Amino acid sequence: MFVVVGEALVDLVGQRGSRTLVAHPGGSPANVALGLARLGDEVTLWTRLGRDAFGEMVSAHLEESGVRVDGGSDAGAKTSLAVASLAAGVASYDFRIEWDIGDLAPLPIETRCLHTGSLATVLAPGAAQVTDLLERERERGRVTISYDPNVRPALLGSPEAARPGIEHLVALSDVVKVSDEDLHWLYPDRRDEEVARDWLGLGAPLVVVTRGGEGVFAVTAHLELNRPATPIDLVDTVGAGDSFTAGLLDGLRRADLIGGVRREALSAIDESSLISVLDEASLIASITCSRPGANPPTWPEVEAARVPRSPTRQSTGTGPR
Repeated sequence: MFVVVGEALVDLVGQRGSRTLVAHPGGSPANVALGLARLGDEVTLWTRLGRDAFGEMVSAHLEESGVRVDGGSDAGAKTSLAVASLAAGVASYDFRIEWDIGDLAPLPIETRCLHTGSLATVLAPGAAQVTDLLERERERGRVTISYDPNVRPALLGSPEAARPGIEHLVALSDVVKVSDEDLHWLYPDRRDEEVARDWLGLGAPLVVVTRGGEGVFAVTAHLELNRPATPIDLVDTVGAGDSFTAGLLDGLRRADLIGGVRREALSAIDESSLISVLDEASLIASITCSRPGANPPTWPEVEAARVPRSPTRQSTGTGPR
């Protein structure tokens, strides 16, 4: 079972300058949970939702796809909002969010993977509660810990202030997915590959950098891989990176590389297995990019869209970030 901890909110999405906004359930961790459930994984989302119309909409959306939602017990909580402005299909965000998830209990005994990231790991007071959970679970060593910084500069202040906290979470994690845009903001004078190698040195067995149309870079203690993006007809990029993360974790689960006892095996993943996992995650993200909003595919949709890919193939498609 997967447990995802983090924000679930409503994206109010519209074209830049438009007076019309459409409400979509969202939030990076919630999108990852949704993606995992649609791929057939058992997943629980620990989050904070208000007992309001937006909260009911988010819960219904997630539960319809099989996500078990624990929205907290604070009767006075309000469901958070993000205003997503689209320009040429690419989203920029303005947030109205509260994040206090309370004391987090140890994970259920059947849990094999814990995922978190995004606003849940940077906004007080909930960020400290999430970090404490990761520290406890890393010490217990029973689960794979997955982390996506999903950097939101407007909420982080300066890169210099944000880096120590992000690097601490990288050091607690087994799987780190990060976009090139995140790294360019955090380390403006350094190359993606260099930072990924440094993060590997902090302790994460697998670091994956998504680069939009430039594809994906991944590094382990024994491998460095560049994979091309999947060609798509772009509608928008909302939720693409989260769909990639869900595909990455689902692929590792299918390869029997999820769970604390599989940490050494994850670090020693062979090239063909890693290529398969990365390419399928890219395909999953590309399907999300081909339709509006954070709408990840089901496993039958992934199987129907799968095509053979050459190890040297180049692509002009747009991939996840």
